[in-house]
Amino acid sequence: MHRTHRMRVSVSLLADNYVPLELTKLLFCVGLSLEPHLCDLVREGFLSDNKMIYDTVLAKSFSRYEQKRLGYGAFVSCLFIVFSLCTVFKPYLGPVHVLNLKLFIGVDSKMLITSSSSQIAEVERKEKKKEEILCTSEERTEFCQARGDIRVHGKSSTVYIASSKTKMLEKNMSRSLKPYARRDDVDAMILVREWSLKAVNVNQKFPKCTQNHSIPAVLFSTGGYTGNHFHEFTDIVIPLFLTARQFNGEVQFIITNNRPWWISKHKPLLKKLSNYQIMAIDEDDEVHCFSRVNVGLKRNHKELSIDPQKYSYSMKDFRDFLRSSYALKRFKATKIKIGQQGKPKLMILSRKRSRSFTNADEIEKMAKSLGFVIIIREAGESMWDFAHVVNSCDVLLGVHGAGLTNILFLPENAVFIQVVPYGGYALDWLATNDFGKPSKGMNIKYLEYKIRLEESTLVQQYPPDHIFIKDPPLIEKIGWEKYKSVYLEKQNIKLDVDRFRPTLQTALELLHQ
Repeated sequence: MHRTHRMRVSVSLLADNYVPLELTKLLFCVGLSLEPHLCDLVREGFLSDNKMIYDTVLAKSFSRYEQKRLGYGAFVSCLFIVFSLCTVFKPYLGPVHVLNLKLFIGVDSKMLITSSSSQIAEVERKEKKKEEILCTSEERTEFCQARGDIRVHGKSSTVYIASSKTKMLEKNMSRSLKPYARRDDVDAMILVREWSLKAVNVNQKFPKCTQNHSIPAVLFSTGGYTGNHFHEFTDIVIPLFLTARQFNGEVQFIITNNRPWWISKHKPLLKKLSNYQIMAIDEDDEVHCFSRVNVGLKRNHKELSIDPQKYSYSMKDFRDFLRSSYALKRFKATKIKIGQQGKPKLMILSRKRSRSFTNADEIEKMAKSLGFVIIIREAGESMWDFAHVVNSCDVLLGVHGAGLTNILFLPENAVFIQVVPYGGYALDWLATNDFGKPSKGMNIKYLEYKIRLEESTLVQQYPPDHIFIKDPPLIEKIGWEKYKSVYLEKQNIKLDVDRFRPTLQTALELLHQ
């Protein structure tokens, strides 16, 4: 309506200045991309009225020659003005018929723009009737996304999807799911509560809502290997970021296998992901109703990693989010310059129970001789405090183990040195895939130091010809528990400082780059 009014005024101005009718029509059709029927309207309607006026007035006031000069001058001026306006406003105009914009926030929070009233009506119709459940099974995880009338009952571990659609009822009558992102690990999944997802007919009897929620929900487990720092991040925290970040805090977390200490430990990050108090659901007899619920978490099949080609986020995004959650100050490690005062800071990550350095004092002395400031700390204190200490360092040195997960708090371009215990191919593989490869995706420079047999305390526990010494077996041959007890729980390390010195020197060189 407003567009038509603007056309009427503009056309009148052109007519009053004695612009030929066909040129006027051509100007508006080309400049504003008018459709043919509107061009006819311009010629036959608006211009006909104005022609009678200017013919009478101009004939009395000016000679024919003066009228022509005046008309051409006005035409050139109008042409310049109109084309200037077209250049500025054309990106916003589109076709003359009403331009409709509809924003629809979908599963991935992307914007859908339509320019047709019929398309908008179709989107709105589908949105009102949308009832769906989409389940995905992958190598490391299984999760379901449900929309519609969703009812969550904790005591029975059931998620009801009320539906009137026969097809959905036939295809998704019932499904069982353990909402922990390590589905390929039997030992972990034994410790996770199983949930049922049931599509039920709206006309049948099923639990009535006792509490209604206006935001989406994400239901996940803190069972499995929770308690192991590495698994807390690779199985829960990073997958939770992938699943819930899209909601920008407007999401309700529902936890099964609740561990109150876990919530307290990761509180800064959880508060950044959700604006609402976490709901422990297992003993809850209320029926919580939502319009959208995610059961289970998305995750990449690789440890401590996010595939940016598959998801909307990357490990850089996660590390930025982590830095913001814990208010970490340092974004990049110190770049060492020739003649620069100040020394790079090296953290030696100590361990008490196993895989500990038995000669930490020698390592410290040697590192100081190279120009490092040394911090020796053991993981396990307040996450907030420890994250800030790690973030203050330029180099982190530690033996393979869950504590190395704290490399997540290092500034970018920092150096990470992983000491790999004696244990053959299996331990080499674990070191590479748990921390070596993931660190590169975090923009951290990675160095690896594999100890020799004589640097391991295993030589004091087994004779030289014992299989554990002579030829470390694969995990498949002796089982994970036996392998872990020998190479991860009974082994400490006495680092050969002379052999290790070149590795620290390389770390210094990397800080110069």
